[in-house]
Amino acid sequence: MATTVRRAVLTLPAAPLGPDNPLPALRTADEVHVFEKAGLDGRSREGMPRDMARQLGYEPLRSLLPVRIRDGYQRERQEAEFESVVIENEHLRVTVLPGLGGRIHSLVHLPTGRELLYHNPVFQPANFALNGAWFSGGIEWNIGATGHTTLSCEPLHAALVPAPDGGVMVRLWEWERLRDLPFQVDLWLPENSEYLYVGVRVRNPHERPAPVYWWSNIAVPEDPGTRVLAPADEAWHFGYERSLRRIPVPEWEGADRTYPLRSEYPADFFYEVEDGARPWIASLDAEGYGLAQTSTGRLRGRKLFVWGAGRGGRRWQEWLTEPGTGGYAEIQAGLARTQLEHVRLEGGAEFSWLEAYGPLAAEPGAVHGADWATARGAAERALARALPVERVDAAYKAWRECADSEPGERLAAGSGWGALEVMCGGFRLPGTPFEEAGLGEAQAPWAELWRTGVFPAPRRVAPPGPSLVGTHWRDMLETAPADPLTEYHLGVAQWHAGDVAQAVRSWERGLALAPSRWPLLRCLAASDALAGAAERAADGYAAAFEDLLAESRGGEAWTAAESALGREAMAALLAVGRLAGARAVWDRLRPALREQGRFRLLAARLLAAEGHVGAARRVFDEGFTVADLREGEETLAEVWSMLTNCPLPAAYDFRMRPPR
Repeated sequence: MATTVRRAVLTLPAAPLGPDNPLPALRTADEVHVFEKAGLDGRSREGMPRDMARQLGYEPLRSLLPVRIRDGYQRERQEAEFESVVIENEHLRVTVLPGLGGRIHSLVHLPTGRELLYHNPVFQPANFALNGAWFSGGIEWNIGATGHTTLSCEPLHAALVPAPDGGVMVRLWEWERLRDLPFQVDLWLPENSEYLYVGVRVRNPHERPAPVYWWSNIAVPEDPGTRVLAPADEAWHFGYERSLRRIPVPEWEGADRTYPLRSEYPADFFYEVEDGARPWIASLDAEGYGLAQTSTGRLRGRKLFVWGAGRGGRRWQEWLTEPGTGGYAEIQAGLARTQLEHVRLEGGAEFSWLEAYGPLAAEPGAVHGADWATARGAAERALARALPVERVDAAYKAWRECADSEPGERLAAGSGWGALEVMCGGFRLPGTPFEEAGLGEAQAPWAELWRTGVFPAPRRVAPPGPSLVGTHWRDMLETAPADPLTEYHLGVAQWHAGDVAQAVRSWERGLALAPSRWPLLRCLAASDALAGAAERAADGYAAAFEDLLAESRGGEAWTAAESALGREAMAALLAVGRLAGARAVWDRLRPALREQGRFRLLAARLLAAEGHVGAARRVFDEGFTVADLREGEETLAEVWSMLTNCPLPAAYDFRMRPPR
């Protein structure tokens, strides 16, 4: 059977993504993947490999700008169709979702009919990506910065490209906006191959160096007999206590941590892959069967993420899918030892590598009934028989000769942001075209700024569109006519650059003449909050919300603005004890917004602060769901503890770390 590629439609119960948050992300979300302690002793960097210690401190993400937060989703699901691309030969059927970050949704071994991945039976966004919306399952391509990529729920460009063996492969590509870098993922299933090849390239077209982050994240079924194996005798453990420590593999603190369900709390185990060893990782069930991933040497890191057997981890598993659905663990492969690191890519240079995914079978008694050296050795020998390292190296060499091939038939379209940057920068990127024809409505005012030097006035009254923050865009905004909207965008770009004082001045200049004041008032309030001027910030948020309501025209974009600014205003007012002000915001909310889980939680906080503890408790008793609950967020438990000494109900228990 020759390899075929075809379009298909995948139908799933799905929660709509909803609108983006129209407020610029001036504050980075509380990222749980940031270490507070590190090292062999949990307190310092002593004992770390030198490159690891250096990369832990190299260019951590300071801002989500220019990306917008995606928090418009809820949890009501109905049947929806997703465009997919299916790659198939006699051994594997691969289902790819170009419209959702290029996620591999399914990888079926056809001779046995077994699904090698955990594939989610629903599409349920949750707040795990750097910018919010993310969903579990399959294989995702994480690029940008520590955490799940901002492209998790975004479309990628996709097209057919000639494969090295004369067949066809599927190319995915996009412009990653946090680091301003283009990348491509080529999916190639040779005829008669039991392994899917994935060629990846990240390019830096700029003259300056750039920090690069990449982790291929693979969801695998989590069963009591599942064991994860990798070529390592030590690992770096990172838990939600935000400490990083070196531990032995497989046993630590009395349990074999290579079995995902033998940990109580969610945690990362970054394997210390031996120098010169073939990089690989495998998840094998009680029968010794499962999925293996291997790569060329550039992709050196390997990781196991477990949800653990505790209540919080189990609750998160339920939250991300249908009740009663089996759980999953993640095995991953990355550019560095840990996901806390970013790797320097020089200007004009690129990183590239080849990955391979496929079935692996090893003797169950060797995998599960022997010591660690025997178990990993059995898996390694099975992988060598199934896919010799020489074959991977040869495939990589052959793929590199095709990496610049121009795409043929287009399968899907990504965003227009890459086209805008290529047009502005004059970059030449063979193999990944970002054509000017791909510019859309969001890019139109910025293209006009580039062509004319003037940022255009909007045709209708609406919340401001997305801001761009690159140095070249900031320079153009500084020389453009200083109308209020230009000053607004200039202030956002200056803020991103760390020039807070100039940003405030730009927003204040814009405010003096602005017909629409609330976007500028909100930016100034956010600046006051981060400067520690909490009372002034509360005033600013309240004023911004009032101005927004006076201007709001109704419709999805305006409702999203009211929801986002209403949440910020209530939180700021509650933080300084301005209960009457918080109540005034609540009273002005649309009834539909008051029913959203995030506002129900704010209502409970407000009632408790007003002394109505019983009424606040009833909010919990009646039940609500915070659709955009953030990974690692403990707000539900904190508010509950203010109301009662009773144990936290299981429905609200999302705690991911041991009690302090």
